[in-house]
Amino acid sequence: MLNTKIFLPLFLLLLAPAPQAQEFKIEKIETKLAFAEGPVWSREGSLFFSDAPNNRILKWTPNEKTAVLRADSQGTNGMTLDAQGRLYMCESRSRQLTRMDKKGEIEVLAAKYEGKRLNAPNDVVVRKDGQIYFTDPAFGNQQDTRELDFYGVYHINPKSGLSLVAKPSGRPNGIALSANGHTLYVANSDEKNVRAYDLDKNGDASHERILISNIPGVPDGLRIDEKGNLYVAAKAILVYDSAGKLTQTIQVGETPANCAFGDPDFGALYVTARTSVYRIRLDVKGSVQY
Repeated sequence: MLNTKIFLPLFLLLLAPAPQAQEFKIEKIETKLAFAEGPVWSREGSLFFSDAPNNRILKWTPNEKTAVLRADSQGTNGMTLDAQGRLYMCESRSRQLTRMDKKGEIEVLAAKYEGKRLNAPNDVVVRKDGQIYFTDPAFGNQQDTRELDFYGVYHINPKSGLSLVAKPSGRPNGIALSANGHTLYVANSDEKNVRAYDLDKNGDASHERILISNIPGVPDGLRIDEKGNLYVAAKAILVYDSAGKLTQTIQVGETPANCAFGDPDFGALYVTARTSVYRIRLDVKGSVQY
């Protein structure tokens, strides 16, 4: 069983442009993972995260031992929840986007586009009205079995089904929504940028633009706080304001892959960073769609 109480006597420096740096306590809540990814906080008070190489989804609850939420996860990477508490999973091995209800029943939401199998869904977000968005890059040996000749950003409208938002030249990775659900953000690992799209009431995207350029490291997961700041998992957790200006750099002990706001008040940032998961209490709360 995994050890769930590993607290480090460390302090996290936020290297902001201001003369005085802020200090935040960092806790390592889980370790000895193959590759931690896909964190999402459930309203029931637990953190779900994936350990894709070990083919499992784990559930961490304060003061309890970490449990396996789903074995044989088909290499699930990014995850999210919706207002009904259903878990959305980007299955890199089965090359599908799936959804698991609270009884554990799993349904396939997307597996093909125009008759060809998806590359390897990577990250997903769901708007409050049920509009679904996910990225479909291909990393490592996923490149060798591609049927599509492009990388995609997709939209699933509950009424009309799957459609393509964009075909970027580089690989799209992390994905997030603004607090009001009117803007979609997508990180691109190859281009080292974050693009933004306007979303209408039907969930359709328009006005593609580059919001953040020249991101240090490889941009991966994205999150948004209540003030509209973007948290990009790259060389570190990089915090940008809504205009795309870097305001803080949050260093953790390992290179982060993703992050999510959690705790009952959504005032903590949970960071999945290679072999470990970290918890950081911030002075701002996260924006969540569910």
